[in-house]
Amino acid sequence: MPRVSAEHLAARRRQIVEAARRCFLREGFHRTTMQDVIAEAGLSVGAVYRYFPSKADLINAIAEEAVGGAEEVLAGIARQEPPVPLIEALGRVLAYVETQAGDEGVLRIAIQVWGEAQRDPALATFVAGKYAGFRHHFEVLVRRAQRGGEIPADADAEAVAAALFALVPGWFLQLILTGAPDRDTYLAGVRALLGR
Repeated sequence: MPRVSAEHLAARRRQIVEAARRCFLREGFHRTTMQDVIAEAGLSVGAVYRYFPSKADLINAIAEEAVGGAEEVLAGIARQEPPVPLIEALGRVLAYVETQAGDEGVLRIAIQVWGEAQRDPALATFVAGKYAGFRHHFEVLVRRAQRGGEIPADADAEAVAAALFALVPGWFLQLILTGAPDRDTYLAGVRALLGR
């Protein structure tokens, strides 16, 4: 029997994840069955279960995808030299988030992941870990801003980072649920709050 290439395996896994994402966006996690995903992917039962033994495994894979891109963007901003001003860093994060906010975007899945994390302890642990990582990247930005005089040196960097991070889901929830405000309007509000 010929060996299957790593590229083929990765492509097949991607095909299944994309099918599941479409199903979850259409029907939500609870109304989507593994049979729905199998039909959407156009694969055999065995092919799908080989990669994802359960719907929970699919949800975890999609959750990873939903936050992975944002984590890469934020980590890159936190490493940038010279340090990026906080409002600019927030603007860049929101610009990335905006690319994921459409009808097919991963942010709609992220909202479902939050709900599912309330009943699935393993997913809750995953989400908590990822969000702790986001707060850490924001803390790095805040500490750099303190060294540059942008934030008072005696401010609690962890608290400021948590507040900055909260601005991201706060914006995209409004955007997804109400269609507003646009990114520039939101950032103008943040600038006014920061007195800048």
